[in-house]
Amino acid sequence: MLGLFDTLGAAGVGLLIFLDNFFPPIPSEVVLPLAGFRARTGAIDPVLVWPAATAGAVAGSLVVYYLGVWLGYDRLHDLAGRRWFVIASRRDLERGRDLFDRHGGKMVLLGRCIPFVRSVISVPAGVAGMPVCRFLLLTTIGSGIWNALLIGLGWYLGENWTVLEEWTGVASSVVVGLVLVAVGVLVLRRASSRRATGTSTTAHRDAN
Repeated sequence: MLGLFDTLGAAGVGLLIFLDNFFPPIPSEVVLPLAGFRARTGAIDPVLVWPAATAGAVAGSLVVYYLGVWLGYDRLHDLAGRRWFVIASRRDLERGRDLFDRHGGKMVLLGRCIPFVRSVISVPAGVAGMPVCRFLLLTTIGSGIWNALLIGLGWYLGENWTVLEEWTGVASSVVVGLVLVAVGVLVLRRASSRRATGTSTTAHRDAN
């Protein structure tokens, strides 16, 4: 990252934040504090670092958003009806869509400030058909706040910017763990529902 910052300056920060949406090993929790520290030393233009990071975040989010648009609710709903699709049932998807219809704006805005969630929240926004202008506005605001916070902390901490990385690393692990538990619960519910359906069908056949 230091080499990229020295070569591309603020544009390098924007590029890494863009990739953060697709490549988790390059987390903004590491990039932004380091960028703040480098801006403090004069290695990166302090005026450009925040706009570049925010532009990279918005551009990356837009790509993931259109992935959700391409997938679409109808296609995902159809997949949920297949036996091999174990992540969620059609009823789960319908509940999720109702939830996003009511609170989608808050979810996108706040999600941009939560590790891991920040990268994936664009998918349900695209699937739910959130208007792209609204999505861009909320993403810009949320990303701008997140970027300003971490860049500012990196500037303030100076050479001790890695302290922030330790705390955000723990937060990221907690969020990923919660997501994995939620997915596990959905899979178990799906499998249990299938077993119940299969048992009911067998009993009905035996009765006949």
